[in-house]
Amino acid sequence: MARRTGRRPGNPDTREAILDAARAAFAERGFDAASIRAIAAAAQVDPALVHHYFGSKDQLFLAAMRAPVDPGELLPRVLAGDRDGVGERLVRTFLGVWDSPAGAAGVALLRSAVSNEWTARLLREFLVSQVLRTVLNRLDVDPAELPLRGSLVASQMIGLAMMRHVIRLEPVASAAPETLVAAVGPTVQRYLTGDLAEVLAG
Repeated sequence: MARRTGRRPGNPDTREAILDAARAAFAERGFDAASIRAIAAAAQVDPALVHHYFGSKDQLFLAAMRAPVDPGELLPRVLAGDRDGVGERLVRTFLGVWDSPAGAAGVALLRSAVSNEWTARLLREFLVSQVLRTVLNRLDVDPAELPLRGSLVASQMIGLAMMRHVIRLEPVASAAPETLVAAVGPTVQRYLTGDLAEVLAG
């Protein structure tokens, strides 16, 4: 009997086929431009099956990234409270993830991103679409400044993760989280809400 072609049925291989197609789409097109329909077509499944396995595009992206946590569950606590404390709360929450058992997956992703452009693209999309956009859109800053502010915040957060968990530079590697929150938080706050007029003018 001839083998059937066309859309894949719902079987254990289907989920991995969708994830493979999603990783390629998100890396090549970015989170915003990648569509569930296009990902489903690449995986040879019905778009409804993608929703069945993963629910939303955000959840599919997190699964494709093998993200250790869902930012949607953590960012409300970062954004709760006064505007001037967002930087410290962001660093504290970030360290809480990276210093936990779940952070091992993040460290693996970071190591891979250093040497693999495909993974680096996914990490960039994760930071922009899942973390920084959500935070910055709630802070009432000039939309024209968002890309620079987001990039500066990312430089601090990823740099901190690299020094603490990959390069393990002392005393950052063994410092108490609150020590790092106190040291790095104000810098992140300046990047989020401070006056960047002189930087932008240059």
